[in-house]
Amino acid sequence: MASTTIGFRIARLPHLWRSILDRRLAPLGLTQTRWVTLYHLWKLGEGNPQCDLARAIGVEAPSLVRTLGQLEEQGLVERRACDNDRRSKRIYLTPAAMPLLEKIDDVVLAARQEMLAGLSDSDLTQLEQWLALIESNGLAIQARDLEGPKN
Repeated sequence: MASTTIGFRIARLPHLWRSILDRRLAPLGLTQTRWVTLYHLWKLGEGNPQCDLARAIGVEAPSLVRTLGQLEEQGLVERRACDNDRRSKRIYLTPAAMPLLEKIDDVVLAARQEMLAGLSDSDLTQLEQWLALIESNGLAIQARDLEGPKN
């Protein structure tokens, strides 16, 4: 019977996680869209094309372009044309973004520690393995569904 609630719990966790972080990051003057974009750019590494950043975040490119424009206005990122394709833009953090990212990281790490309280290192390792397996199964199902029925 417990297995019937697993999907609901898995679906609820990202919303809960972001809600906690949003509330804690609001004093820094960042919307969810902006802090998520900055944080992903920082973790992904600078100089990535906009399309790669959009894929990593899980948003459509036009939404990301708007957010990057806002972050650029705040002096936190800059977009530079790619050497081999002038239409494509690579994203870089500015020096002004670093103190803000360190604050974001402190908030994220503290929230993660609180959310995972009561789990040992071996519990976390096992959880990571289970989540990876569930994700792998889901990706395989998605791929089969996209292929459609075989004749």
